[in-house]
Amino acid sequence: MINTHRMGDAHGKPLIEVCFSPAHYNLYDPKESIVVVADILRATSSICVAFHYGARSIIPVKGPEEAIEYKKLGYLTGVERQGEKIEGFDFGNSPFSYMDPAIKGRDIALSTTNGTRAIQTAKDAYKVVIGSFLNLDILCEWLKNQNQHVITLCAGWKNSFNLEDTLFAGALVYRLRNHFDFSYGRDTCIAAEYLYLLGRNDMNKFLKESSHRRRLEKLGIEKDIKFCLTPNTAPVIPVLDGNALVNSSVLAV
Repeated sequence: MINTHRMGDAHGKPLIEVCFSPAHYNLYDPKESIVVVADILRATSSICVAFHYGARSIIPVKGPEEAIEYKKLGYLTGVERQGEKIEGFDFGNSPFSYMDPAIKGRDIALSTTNGTRAIQTAKDAYKVVIGSFLNLDILCEWLKNQNQHVITLCAGWKNSFNLEDTLFAGALVYRLRNHFDFSYGRDTCIAAEYLYLLGRNDMNKFLKESSHRRRLEKLGIEKDIKFCLTPNTAPVIPVLDGNALVNSSVLAV
């Protein structure tokens, strides 16, 4: 692992960094960093919605087989592959499926194509928190209060760069740049912020030609895309505690 962290300027600001893909994660040093995992379309958005509707915990699992074992223990289960819900499980990866009062107080085992894999990639970080446009403002305030290095890990698509996760990373950088320093020798924060500034006035239109958006549009779930780009509709702070995500905020319904 390459350690490129330095403390910030003379005022002691922590660092903020952006990792465009889990394939690049080995270039970062997460031991003293909060890793913000972002899979905007749709895993981390759905996780925020589930906690906003009262889920007690969400366990990221590797695949359907592991989810089945949790199902036997009484967990609700969500499994998605290639954008589609796998038959036999309670949920897929649509945020709307988690807008269900029946999940209040329940534990959920979740496996998705990209998002839960990114969470597992980051599990040994100082701390892991879930990021989405749905919890953008409360997440930024929480990160400011932690006074800790931050790495935004974009889940991407099967280890490849994608536009929507980087757009979110840019939104974080834009809001936090006065409280954090950028690391020397890496331009990812600058690139992400530029993309966000280009697209922030109409993110839905900005992502029109993006690969994952087109992939989801073919599945007829345009409403999911629009919802996942809507800021501050699920003001929660999902944090990894052991092997489970829990809601550390007090604003869930």
